[in-house]
Amino acid sequence: MIIKKAIAIVLMTAALAGCETQSEPQRRATNGALIGGGVGALAGQALGGNTESTIVGAAGGALLGAVIGQSTTPQRRGEQLCRYQKRNGTIYTAPCDDRYYNNDY
Repeated sequence: MIIKKAIAIVLMTAALAGCETQSEPQRRATNGALIGGGVGALAGQALGGNTESTIVGAAGGALLGAVIGQSTTPQRRGEQLCRYQKRNGTIYTAPCDDRYYNNDY
């Protein structure tokens, strides 16, 4: 019972910590960590039935959720970088133009 309260306090604290000042990828990573941690804790408890497996499941789920949440953040138009080649062969990166977004490259 104590471990469940501790997990709930940690999740609530993380949810409220600086959500207003976070960027979109940070918010998605935080939400992914919260959801993943909760699911991981439930899975760890169901599989192992003890405190250690619950903690390991919560930690693994939080890590995986944060990675997935951050990496699946859609980039807004104009923030993607594309590689272009000048006529002299020099390659450079710049914000993608309409050819990229229209799949006409």
